[in-house]
Amino acid sequence: MSSQVIKTTEELLQPILDEKDLELIDIEYVKEGPNWFLRIYIDKSGGVDITECGDVSEELSEKLDETDPIKEAYFLEVSSPGVERPLKTKEDFNQNLNKNVFVKLYEPINGEKEYEGILKDFTNNMLTIEFKEKTRKKQVEIPYDKIAKARLAVMF
Repeated sequence: MSSQVIKTTEELLQPILDEKDLELIDIEYVKEGPNWFLRIYIDKSGGVDITECGDVSEELSEKLDETDPIKEAYFLEVSSPGVERPLKTKEDFNQNLNKNVFVKLYEPINGEKEYEGILKDFTNNMLTIEFKEKTRKKQVEIPYDKIAKARLAVMF
């Protein structure tokens, strides 16, 4: 059911975003405690502000009310993905070269299932991440299809 809600929401949402020159980053439909949440993450070059999120929320809410694809009560949230935005597509990786990323894998590479470091390259479905191990810089190559989750990571 969750995947159908996401698919329907995306179909209703995309024309709204296209009209406003905004990019869909992610849609989540999750249950937390007794409540259901439909979360929409949008962005654009330079970031989105609260007014844009509010406008998208109002327009999408109207469309969802018209088509009524969700039978149970839920909360609709529209926001920016923030500084640790998820990387979901190959284009996301290409657009974020030389940035700090966190990658979680389906299966270990060199005994590790998580890597954080600088995304140095993305060629032929292979990521190259430069990371520090103690005081030494190392690189790891990660096949795109081994990535469970990836996001930008804030450096401290």
